[in-house]
Amino acid sequence: QVHLLESGGGSVQTGGSLRLSCADSGYTISGNSMAWFRQAPGKERVGVSCIGRDCEDPYYSNSAKGRFTMSIGSAKNTFHLPMQRLDIDDTATYICAVERAPNCRLIGNNGYTTYWGQGTQVTVSS
Repeated sequence: QVHLLESGGGSVQTGGSLRLSCADSGYTISGNSMAWFRQAPGKERVGVSCIGRDCEDPYYSNSAKGRFTMSIGSAKNTFHLPMQRLDIDDTATYICAVERAPNCRLIGNNGYTTYWGQGTQVTVSS
């Protein structure tokens, strides 16, 4: 069975940090593109960061660049998103996803089967 499970969310004050993790119940991350998305209340789901299936350097959204870092765990069945200098605009449900398409920026929008986690809540307050 393949399913993704996020962890590491929580409530922090502005300027704080969190480290999100996405765990694959199987061994499907290897050879797959992977990504983090987020969805704030009343807003569309948007991409935060992703890594292509060939493990190239991560892509970051403009808001994430310089504050978030995406990495793959040593066991190749987890990936992570350490987040620093969080602000209230980062408040959202964070969702991980994997897909076998090579271009990670097209995850969820290219017709490939996408595996989604259920999300972990990040709440940032002042």
